[in-house]
Amino acid sequence: MSNMVTALPYQALAAKVPTDHLPFKTLKDIEPLSGILGQERAVEAIQFGVAMQRPGYNIYAMGDSGTGRSSYVMSYLKSEAKRRPAPTEWVYVNNFTESYRPKAIEFAPDMASEFEKEIRGLIDGLMATFPAAFENPTYQQQKSIIDRAFNDKYEAAINRVERVSGKIGVAMFRDASSVSFAPMKEGKALEENEFAALTDEERDAFQEGVSTLEGLLNEELLGLPQWKRETYDLLRQLNLDTVKEALDPLMQPLLDTYKEHEQVIEYLTALRADLDKTIIDQMADDKASENRDEVGRRQMYEDLYLPNIAVTNEKDGGQPVIYEPHPTYRNLFGQVEHSSDQGMLVTSYRLIRSGSLHAANGGYLILDAEKLLTDHYLWEALKRALKSKTLKIEHPYSDMGLMNTTTLTPQDLPLQVKVVLIGARDIYYLLQDADPDFQEMFRVLVDFDDSLKRTKESEYAFARLMKDRVDKEEYANVTRDGVAALIEYSSRLAEHQREMAAKIGDVFELLGEADFVRQMAKDEEINADHIQRALKAKKHRTGRVSEKIIEEIIEGTVLLESDGYAVGKINGLTVMQIGDSSFGAPARISTTVYPGGKGIIDIERESNLGQNIHSKGVLILSGYLGNKYAQRFPLEISASIAMEQSYGYVDGDSASTAELCCLLSALIQVPLRQDLAITGSLNQYGEVQAIGGVNEKIEGFFNVCQARELTGKQGVIIPKSNANNLMLNDDILEAVKAGLFHIYAIESADEALHLLTGIEPGVPDEDGDYPEGTLSFKVIQRLEEIAKLGEDEEDEDEGNAEENEKKA
Repeated sequence: MSNMVTALPYQALAAKVPTDHLPFKTLKDIEPLSGILGQERAVEAIQFGVAMQRPGYNIYAMGDSGTGRSSYVMSYLKSEAKRRPAPTEWVYVNNFTESYRPKAIEFAPDMASEFEKEIRGLIDGLMATFPAAFENPTYQQQKSIIDRAFNDKYEAAINRVERVSGKIGVAMFRDASSVSFAPMKEGKALEENEFAALTDEERDAFQEGVSTLEGLLNEELLGLPQWKRETYDLLRQLNLDTVKEALDPLMQPLLDTYKEHEQVIEYLTALRADLDKTIIDQMADDKASENRDEVGRRQMYEDLYLPNIAVTNEKDGGQPVIYEPHPTYRNLFGQVEHSSDQGMLVTSYRLIRSGSLHAANGGYLILDAEKLLTDHYLWEALKRALKSKTLKIEHPYSDMGLMNTTTLTPQDLPLQVKVVLIGARDIYYLLQDADPDFQEMFRVLVDFDDSLKRTKESEYAFARLMKDRVDKEEYANVTRDGVAALIEYSSRLAEHQREMAAKIGDVFELLGEADFVRQMAKDEEINADHIQRALKAKKHRTGRVSEKIIEEIIEGTVLLESDGYAVGKINGLTVMQIGDSSFGAPARISTTVYPGGKGIIDIERESNLGQNIHSKGVLILSGYLGNKYAQRFPLEISASIAMEQSYGYVDGDSASTAELCCLLSALIQVPLRQDLAITGSLNQYGEVQAIGGVNEKIEGFFNVCQARELTGKQGVIIPKSNANNLMLNDDILEAVKAGLFHIYAIESADEALHLLTGIEPGVPDEDGDYPEGTLSFKVIQRLEEIAKLGEDEEDEDEGNAEENEKKA
């Protein structure tokens, strides 16, 4: 057996930045880096996705929040979109024949607003021309002639009847709308009492005269409806001629301007026809004209004729890049609003509101996948739109019978948009499994790495990125050692000495807090000391629970030793996660062993506190024990393992090496060092495998030892495969450098046992036997004794059974 594993040197416990990697004194000496750090795979993928214009090549950008994925995607799309021609614009206009189906007109960039300006000019012309055209003396004279011709015919008919009435002694009265008759005597109309005093013959004669006159009146006015129709036709033609004479100069420039635009000419033609009706009905009628003020008339024109611009694009502005932060059906697809008119909900094409898809049409639409998928109907509607390449405005629940208000059905628009979803990995894989359409429609995956390789070049690029951030946020200048501290913090986040975390947002956050610390200290530049003080302040803000745990260990409320020896007890290392804060918390593991055939009992699992991975680690122990120590006899032991004073769920197999050492200690009654804590996953061949959270675990036990005062013997045992993950804080580095604390990296369970017991594990000879006095020899010897006890009990049971049969 080789000598006992030696502790790692302090230089191996963190990867410091070499001076030559950052050849500057402060960030003022270098140029900023705008963009993203590393992520070559993601950059290549998004370049392909943007360049590929075939259907179905929409993009899903996945990665952790804070990796810069959103900002990079936005900046890259904007840079690419600027080089491409701007898409067309769209406006909604009134459909004069079917008002509930507004039409859409397509314009070249910057032309929709010009068209609106032209229509506003037309409305200004209408306001200036009407009703002035109907107040013109020529119009009034012609109208008077028509009216007089009708009145002359009417008066001639009435006069003929009146002459007859005078001859037969009946008085005739007339007003503007009616004709009536009254008895007359001696040229004077009679009162009611005088009429009553007449004889019957006189009254009968009067009634006979009235009947004669009424018949005559009917005959004379038989042509009245025809006279009215003729008068109406003449007036209508006069009005049409007047309107035409006034409108043609207003409409002709528009028709000439847009003569090559078929949709606009069609709309202007329909508008011109509707103007005849509107102007004549609303303004040629004197009463209607009196009841409508100038503001009301302008509003009426705008409600009928002014285009509703749905999409605008600058001619030299490139393709649109739209980010929708709140993807709801209305925000994406638009909606038809309603207004209240005397308690009733009414709408028109002017109340059509466009959505993000309208704005992004012909360009790019960026959406958060998680927000989008909260509404299943919205996700399905988006897929339908992308598949059909059609943008439809409708009420989202109309087909479910939940919308009873009468609304509009605007004309559908052709849709040409590239959608970019930004989301987490689990959402991407969930969509792949659950939605067959997803893979067909989002064929480009932009995968942002969680970590970046840490090289001389990448560290310098990191410094340039910090320079860009400092300039944008107007932070103070940062010294070289300050940048180095940020790089080391990034490696700590990545949990790797040769990598940096891609979550650059966390580093930016620390930089901002360090600048605040600098301000409080009234220093001019941010240096490493400010970075460390900002880290400690953040740790203190979120460290209430971890400090409480250490306090309970020191007080003895939680039993955990950091000195001496004990049988069947060992210090394990755990990591606790509370919100966005994680910290190490040492925990005692205890084991009892006794003869029997129950095997290894995981108390955590039996009490429903142990999760699947933890239980797997305990089961592996049986495989390891049987493979190494019980090749010549059955493994007949009963043992129980527990994480002491643990009342929450326990998961992970990082305690399996500690549990093995504790189990063997209880089996052969060999004490273990309590000044060492251990972590590591074990396989069935005794190899120690890497675990997560190694830095937090080491710091958790170190904090306990430091609180009790370091003895110079304390330390932590970790898997050797985790050595690259060490990015420990300066307190531990100083303690290790001074020989007050030790970090041991092991590859096998035997190395752990050697460190914890001081006894050689032993190396088997050709026959598989271990040297006497070694730890493995003692284990085999004890297991064999327990197995024999089991055999003796079986033999005794069989003998008792035979004796009972003979007596029977």
